[in-house]
Amino acid sequence: MKSASPYIFIENCQEAMNFYQQVLGGEIKHVQLADDVEMFKGQEGKVLHAELHLGSSVIHFSDQFDAMTQGDTIKITLELESEQEIREVYQTLLDGGHAPVKLQDTFWGALHANVTDKYGIGWLLNYQKQ
Repeated sequence: MKSASPYIFIENCQEAMNFYQQVLGGEIKHVQLADDVEMFKGQEGKVLHAELHLGSSVIHFSDQFDAMTQGDTIKITLELESEQEIREVYQTLLDGGHAPVKLQDTFWGALHANVTDKYGIGWLLNYQKQ
């Protein structure tokens, strides 16, 4: 495993990121707007992905694109080291849980899934292909 970090889904993402940067310091990086991705047409102006780097830690952010329930607005991102590792973690977390986004290839060159485990914890699994 490369890393584990929080992923926050929030309304007014840009405003929230600026607030947290003001409070915590760090640097906002890798801002990807929905405007740049065809499948998010109609969601212009929303942040699809951004990162607040704090030393060696990263907090990931995104605007909410669908209605979310309380407790579903923060997930844990796992950056995995191999295709085998992501498949094993995916299958294990899926046992007794469900996958709102099944394990799949993405437009950003990764193998990715969104899983809620049997305890209700949300996980974003990502293996960035070489």
